[in-house]
Amino acid sequence: MGGTAYHKLWAPYKRQIVKPHALIIGEWARPEFDVLCNQDQDWSWTEKVNGTNARVIWDGHKVRFGGRTDEAQMPIILHDVLTDMFPEELLENQFHDTPAVLYGEGYGAKVASGSGVYRPDPGFVLFDVNVAGWWLEPDNVTLVGRQMGIESVPIVFVGSVDEAISRVKDPVHFVSGWGNFQPEGLVGKPPSGLMGRDGDRLMIKIKVKDFPHDPGV
Repeated sequence: MGGTAYHKLWAPYKRQIVKPHALIIGEWARPEFDVLCNQDQDWSWTEKVNGTNARVIWDGHKVRFGGRTDEAQMPIILHDVLTDMFPEELLENQFHDTPAVLYGEGYGAKVASGSGVYRPDPGFVLFDVNVAGWWLEPDNVTLVGRQMGIESVPIVFVGSVDEAISRVKDPVHFVSGWGNFQPEGLVGKPPSGLMGRDGDRLMIKIKVKDFPHDPGV
């Protein structure tokens, strides 16, 4: 199954050209975001995990592993974890001879800098699934994880982009599903897996570092 590299996640707004490349609030990164946000559409928001992207690629007969792109280097310790977690029998029982890709984050100690706050050992958490070219809806991603006995990123809430921005700017109440610490941010998917005219999926990442807390608010 070729062409399985994960796509770009967009910040909601354009960035300044000069460092530190701060967001230009109000200038949407894509025109589709302007349309969706003005219509106050509800997006599905999951926690953004600090780790390294990993793919579990099932071609209908064999399983292999990769990073976000084919050129990305995967830590050996994460490859070992994936090998133990995803024997071919598990993929065959779930998808039979249908090609599928599980997208997730390798996380935990020894996987990525700062990722040890989630767990003391390396692990994998699922955040997206593509089956024969179809992207699953968020609830079905969670269902696949449950059926396969693997962890999925928590769905934090369903709501607007403005609400997501407000949440990441609140250091008191915006805490991780893994413990009492602040997550990297949120990742949002619009209703029905909408795509842009160029075929890219319309997904937004809202990172805490891009929206510092205003103590006067």
